Amino acid sequence: MSDRTLAGQYFDAAIGLLQRVRDEEADAITAAGTLLADTVAAGGRLFAFGAGHSSLAAQDLVYRAGGLALVNLLTVPGAVGVDVVPATLGSALERVDGLAAAVLDTSPLRAGDTLVIVSLSGRNALPVEMAMNARARGVRVVGVTSVAYATETSSRHASGTFLKDHCDLVLDSKIAVGDAELTLDTVPAPFAPASTVVTSALLQAVVATAAGVLADRGIEPPLLRSGNVDGGHEWNGRVFERYADRIFYRR
Repeated sequence: MSDRTLAGQYFDAAIGLLQRVRDEEADAITAAGTLLADTVAAGGRLFAFGAGHSSLAAQDLVYRAGGLALVNLLTVPGAVGVDVVPATLGSALERVDGLAAAVLDTSPLRAGDTLVIVSLSGRNALPVEMAMNARARGVRVVGVTSVAYATETSSRHASGTFLKDHCDLVLDSKIAVGDAELTLDTVPAPFAPASTVVTSALLQAVVATAAGVLADRGIEPPLLRSGNVDGGHEWNGRVFERYADRIFYRR
């Protein structure tokens, strides 16, 4: 089997997942986008969190050309991305009880804000406790996860629950357990993950919905422009000045 054929199979798998998410999660996407718009309109702040590779989709929402300027990254040292050495430490931190509460205690999140939590499996202590503790503080939570994990794996949290069980809204990425779309008889492990592609597209659809809802209400969405187009920096500077009290990644 040629590499080109495998590439085509991967694209077909990713496109199929995107179509499923588009069709099956349409109502949830609308609800999530409306929640973000409600938060912006009410003077609240927006935050996104993900651990490990799930952080990539969260980071894609922050300081993003064409994105909402008010989305701030909620960081957990050593758990966001794979920049920690050894990389396996990040996976271990996801299973530490009590870490989420300590992070929230020192974060700017407050009642009336909205937090997007991205976790493919939704089974580890960190995303579960992040959602539980955030909601206890009056923060609305949008969970982005693969619901399949809740029926095909066991929770790693003492409660036996998953991220999906502690959210105001859940967006199901439809990713199969194991996050690998391709197999070959000559390769001993499945390969070609699609969770980043699908989750990022899912969240950008939510942002697009939020922008449209705000515009329909006569509110200009606080969008950023690319700094690589003429006037982009000046545009962004005005947005930063107007919303300085709700943007934390510039401090």
